[in-house]
Amino acid sequence: MADVVEKRFYVLRAISGKEGKVKEQLEAEMRNTDLGQYLYQVIIPTEKVVTQRNGKKVVKERPYLPGYVLVEAALVGEVEHKLRNTQNVIGFLGSKGGSPEPLKRSEVDRILGKADQIADSEGEYDLELYVGDMVKVTDGAFVDCEAVIEDIMPDKRKVKVMVKMFGRKIPLELTYAQISKE
Repeated sequence: MADVVEKRFYVLRAISGKEGKVKEQLEAEMRNTDLGQYLYQVIIPTEKVVTQRNGKKVVKERPYLPGYVLVEAALVGEVEHKLRNTQNVIGFLGSKGGSPEPLKRSEVDRILGKADQIADSEGEYDLELYVGDMVKVTDGAFVDCEAVIEDIMPDKRKVKVMVKMFGRKIPLELTYAQISKE
């Protein structure tokens, strides 16, 4: 092919919850057909979410842009048609006049940068905490002590609690990782 076609990032709209299936299908197509010459990357930006199950902290990854899959591709010939007609794909985001609109480089950098930042962080906590809740301290000097939440600081991922020990209330500031909800 004499013409050099520019590869760009596009956003595919997928059925929410089916992003992984779309990625698997596209990666299989890349390996097994000539689509691999024009499709370079399939990315699902994810974030870590920490939940509690049976008193244990469980870290799971979930898409932080549910329903969207980033693809780096050169849309030549049937490539756009193959991407658009992949199972569980609704279409392209930002189609102008019928043809898909590529993302600006700054948008791609921001999305991928945020994905890296989230991957490096310890994860988002999906805990329902309220002032007055009883929690158990799971780390530190007061491990296995029960405490009452006095204040919640979601931006710092911390709580202020009162632990009753030796007939006295002791104030503590703990991270979400140091407590478990009863």
